[in-house]
Formats: sequence, structure tokens, C-alpha cells
Amino acid sequence: MLRPYLALVSARYRQLLQYRAAAFAGAGTQFFWGFIRIMIFEGFYLSSTAEPPMSFPALVSYVWLGQALLAMLPWNHDQELEGMIRRGDVAYELVRPVDLYGLWFARTLGMRAANTSLRCVPMIFVTGLVLSGTPLERWALGAPESAAAASLFVVAVLAALVLGVAITTLVHISFMWTISGEGMARLVPTLVMISSGMVIPLPLFPSWAQPVLAILPFRGLADTPFRIYSGDLAAGDAAAAILLSLTWAAVLIVAGRALLARGCRRLVIQGG
Repeated sequence: MLRPYLALVSARYRQLLQYRAAAFAGAGTQFFWGFIRIMIFEGFYLSSTAEPPMSFPALVSYVWLGQALLAMLPWNHDQELEGMIRRGDVAYELVRPVDLYGLWFARTLGMRAANTSLRCVPMIFVTGLVLSGTPLERWALGAPESAAAASLFVVAVLAALVLGVAITTLVHISFMWTISGEGMARLVPTLVMISSGMVIPLPLFPSWAQPVLAILPFRGLADTPFRIYSGDLAAGDAAAAILLSLTWAAVLIVAGRALLARGCRRLVIQGG
């Protein structure tokens, strides 16, 4: 039963691997942006006398991992799928002998996996190995805190991938109710980038915001795996955070399937 979906993930992955020049150009932009962010945060750390909520090496790892895994986050959507819904070509998707939600989920999974793998390898190589032998060694990506942290980090990244795909698929489904889809395409990325820790690491937010940020699903997209990597989250807290991410992923998948079923019942294809 999973064979068509796995085939679609593989085909989409191999298709997007062809855009290597664009991926490397994006990685170059992320190198520059990562340096800017680290310089800003270092300035705050050096000028403050208060005890920071996380160490500077942990913050550096947080920033570089965010740049390396940026493509995994639901900050963009599949424009081809958006065009299919807008033009009415989604009718061809409806007659395929597969589950439509599974089809879109697999398509999005292939997109996220391909874009991430193209960018994260050069990012981790340069920030983790090349910078270590330069005067900017203090800005280099450090190794995982421990073998256990590395293992939990891999699990947390996989959970973040599933969660991000579930959110992106919800955005795709929302296009069935909108004329252009630009509203959701702009609102969701802004919410994701701020609430996941990609703009400011979540431990640096004020204390009154911490309970809200901790329960939202966006924490599992970036904050949870990055803090596990640096050892900023203990093993027990890390396991609970990963479980929360998987729970949110399951909730969003169920909600997405329900919304898609409702949308298909009310969908009108103009001209036929």
C-alpha cells in the first residue's frame, strides 16, 4: 500500500536534486546570514552582565543548525501544487487511484528532503570543519554534546521533518478555500520562523512567553532538535519534547485529512 507514495517521494527527491546551483547559491546566502546573526548575538552576550539562558557555544550551534536545516521548515510551499489547485488541474489528482492526502504529503516530503540534503551537507562541512581551523573557531559548529544527544538529535530531526510536512500540507489544503493563496503563504512562514526559534532562539524570549512557546507545535521544528544537539535539553526533557512534536504531527495530519475531505466535497472545478 505504501509503494506508490514511496515512489512519489523518490521521484520528487530525484527531480529536485537537479537544482544544485540554486541550492548552493542558497547555502552561500545562509552562510552570510549565519555570520551576521552570530555577530549580533555575540555583541549582546559581550555587553550583558546577566547570566544568559544558554551558553554562547550552544547558541552558535543553534544558529548554524538553523541555517543548515532551513529548507526542512514549512517556510515555503509547493508552487506547482498551488498552481494545480488554482487552474483546476487538481481534478487529475482526484482521479488517481491513491489517497489524495497521502499523495500530497509524499510530494511535500520529497520536496523538503531534497532541498534540505542539498544545503545541509556543505553548511555543516564548512561551519563544522573549515571554521574550526581558523581565527573564527569560536563561531564554528561544535560536535554533539554526547552520543546520546546525537542519537536523540536524529530522532528529533525526523520528527521535525514529519511535523513540517504536516504543516505545509495544511497550507496546500487551504488553497482550496482561497482565490490566490497568498494570505496563508505569507502568514504561516512568519508564524513558523518566529515561534520555532529561527529568528531568536526560544530560550532568549521573556519568561512570560515561555509556557506558550513550549506548548505550540512550532517549537519542535527547530528549538527542540537544536537544543538536544548542544545538550541544552536533558535526556528526559528531550524525550518529552520529541513526543510533543510527534503528537502535534499526528493531530495536524488528522486535521488535514478532515479538511481535505471537506474541501473535496465542496470543490467546484470551473468549466467542468
